[in-house]
Amino acid sequence: MASKSFSNLLELASGEAPSFGSMKTSIPRIMTQPLENVCYDQCSFSVNGGGRIIIVANQLPIKAEKEHDGDKNWKFSWDENSLVLQMKDGLGNDDIEVIYVGFLKEEINPNEQDKVSQILFESFNCVPTFIQPDMFTSYFHGFCKEYLWPLFHYMLPLSPEFGGRFDRLMWQAYVSVNKIFADRIVEVINSEDDYVWIHDYHLMVLPTFLRRRFNKVRLGFFLHSPFPSSEIYKTLPVREELLIALLNSDLIGFHTFDYARHFLTCCSRMLGLTCGSKRGYIGIDYYGRAISIKIIPVGIHMGQLQSILSQSRTEEKVREIVRQFPDQGRTMLLGVDDMDIFKGINLKLLAMEQLLIQNPGYQGKVVLVQIANPPCGQGKDVKEMQAETKATVKRINETFGKPGYDPIILIEEPLNFYEIVAYYVVAECCLVTAVRDGMNLIPYEYIISRQGNQTLDEVTGLAPSLKKKSMLVVSEFIGCSPSLSGAIRVNPWNIDAVADAMETALEMADSEKQISHEKHYRYVSTHDVGYWARSFLQDLERTCSDHVHRKWCGIGFGLCFRVVAFDPNFKKLSMDHVVSAYMRTTTRVILLDYDGTLMPQACVDKSPTSKSIEILNTLCKDKHNMVFLVSSRSRKTLSQWFSRCENLGIAAEHGYFVRMNQDAEWEICVPSTCCTWKQIAKPIMQLYTETTDGSTIEDKETALVWEYENTDPDFGSWQAKELLDHLDSVLANAPVTVKSGQNYVEVKPQGVSKGLVPKRLLSAMQENGKSPDFVLCIGDDRSDEDMFEEIAKLMAGPSSSSGGEVFSCTVGPKPSMAKYYLHDTAEVAKLIQRLASVSEQTCLY
Repeated sequence: MASKSFSNLLELASGEAPSFGSMKTSIPRIMTQPLENVCYDQCSFSVNGGGRIIIVANQLPIKAEKEHDGDKNWKFSWDENSLVLQMKDGLGNDDIEVIYVGFLKEEINPNEQDKVSQILFESFNCVPTFIQPDMFTSYFHGFCKEYLWPLFHYMLPLSPEFGGRFDRLMWQAYVSVNKIFADRIVEVINSEDDYVWIHDYHLMVLPTFLRRRFNKVRLGFFLHSPFPSSEIYKTLPVREELLIALLNSDLIGFHTFDYARHFLTCCSRMLGLTCGSKRGYIGIDYYGRAISIKIIPVGIHMGQLQSILSQSRTEEKVREIVRQFPDQGRTMLLGVDDMDIFKGINLKLLAMEQLLIQNPGYQGKVVLVQIANPPCGQGKDVKEMQAETKATVKRINETFGKPGYDPIILIEEPLNFYEIVAYYVVAECCLVTAVRDGMNLIPYEYIISRQGNQTLDEVTGLAPSLKKKSMLVVSEFIGCSPSLSGAIRVNPWNIDAVADAMETALEMADSEKQISHEKHYRYVSTHDVGYWARSFLQDLERTCSDHVHRKWCGIGFGLCFRVVAFDPNFKKLSMDHVVSAYMRTTTRVILLDYDGTLMPQACVDKSPTSKSIEILNTLCKDKHNMVFLVSSRSRKTLSQWFSRCENLGIAAEHGYFVRMNQDAEWEICVPSTCCTWKQIAKPIMQLYTETTDGSTIEDKETALVWEYENTDPDFGSWQAKELLDHLDSVLANAPVTVKSGQNYVEVKPQGVSKGLVPKRLLSAMQENGKSPDFVLCIGDDRSDEDMFEEIAKLMAGPSSSSGGEVFSCTVGPKPSMAKYYLHDTAEVAKLIQRLASVSEQTCLY
């Protein structure tokens, strides 16, 4: 059916992409010159099989300008400040070909687009995407900047004036632009060998389009912004679509553990997924695919920054700043921020005001230089913030200033990067007080700039014998904060605390500043952009290493599309094959789990329907069949539910109790055990039930089950792990096993498993010379794996029928001991219905 979010997404199902005449499917490899030769300690990343890396971002790392000659041709050059370009230098392997896909900052006339595409394609390995201006406005300035970006920075659109409301037309533009990106990638990708690395929230649904076109594409995604908590994210009307799209990636990267944790919580609460850690790697099992989660903060380009530090114009600018501040006996504090509402510029100014109030002695001696870079977005909130910032600076300067001295210097005009670096070199302390930010590399740039070089040391008057020093005051809410252990971390909303931190930074002994700087410099210089890129791509290569060894199939429509991956020997069960085998065999055994197999887990009423009873009775009436229901439920419950099935065999409580039919007595499959352990386990379970709202206890004859299906997903899972450890500890010497399953923790006697049932039945039949020639076993969870394993052993034994048909089947494609799978309980019901129809026809004759 059509996606509710975007009515035109059915075109996705075709897998077709439009052709761009000027593009070629084979790109000539154009090598780019690195900005600076940098020696890395880490090994370089290498692509097996000669594949390339396709880096996809909102903007290409290209500067474009019109030449002033008569023809007014376009002139293109690399944008050396672009992160995606710096990544190439950091890979440490010049033989790797990198292709860039994205927008140009400048608008290109439609008549020139083919020519521009050809130039960028052949000379820069860049594939430009072109869209109409009105669509770009809805996509970028609309959905991205007015809605998604504020939401990811914890701003809810509670009113039209406070952030943009969700607009479905803007959402459709966002999806359309992502589709255009996919079409461009399709033109150049070699899906068997290439790696695709997508960047940031502008392209969050792109993985779905690519995965639909190429099921085995090697795909990584890195989010450079924060990922909000589930309480914020769940307000997004298209929350499931975006999560499913991201999960079509093989590797998803975040700057911090907090951002990754929020993403995993959203996957748990909204999609019902679970995550785990194996050998240090966090992963999500999603339709048989192991999706890895990478936590690694981005770094800076050491070569570029060191090159700028060595330039003569930087040295000259440093001299000018030294004359303006240190030579005048003034200490400079520095803030460098984009002019947007989340950078906390005004909070920083108020903290400076509080510092001067608390410490009158700083008046005339301490100056805050605030560099306000031009805003990236547009809107009323940006204009209001600019006006508020100017008013605050004016008020503070009028209050504390005097002739020749302003406590705050606001620089609004755009500065060249070398000029900003010069301010870094001179600043005694750098202040970053953003109220929410993805990463923020300003502290890293400041640390490397303060390391400087011999020439700049002479300009600043630093003696060769003295160690370098720096000081940072950083917000707790920025991505780089966890990696800067020597910085003073602050809550930017607490003005007094920020003022105190500024005072601490000014009064701190030089020896402490030197220790802090040394620690930070060691980290920043070794965890640069190259380290970040190599580490991410190495994990992407590891995650995708088994792609060629697995089978893939796509399911779902539109933005709900996803792929299922499974072992080549793990197949979808062919109902026609099963029915055919059923019709030609005469000694059949059918073993069926109940919850999750015959009855969907989501059903509130778990009792069987009259239709299910009718089907089971039809199967049981066939003299060639032995039908068994194998469940973890109690024999009392199963006896009541299936009282109308006279010939149905029932195995209750994981096979501890077995009854061949309604007239037979219940038998015990293992030696009877004393249940005195319940006196220990039940009070513990009751304690966890009282403290976990929605949890219940099922007291069976031989087992105790703590169920948490209706609890908060995170809290329930957390409590289940605690309960499992608790019971393991106190029941260590009891003859029981403690196991966890899907939304439950169970204590049961040792040696009891569902594997006892097929072992008992099939062994008895083989001993009597009636080895079955047809075995069908269907289950859905880990307790059913014991049945699959036991059947495989018994039917492979010497006493089994050599021509027997064996179908072990799990519900849902996932790692299993079964050889086959059906997608859901509806397919199980359909299969059982077809078998019952065959038996009914047989009984008529």
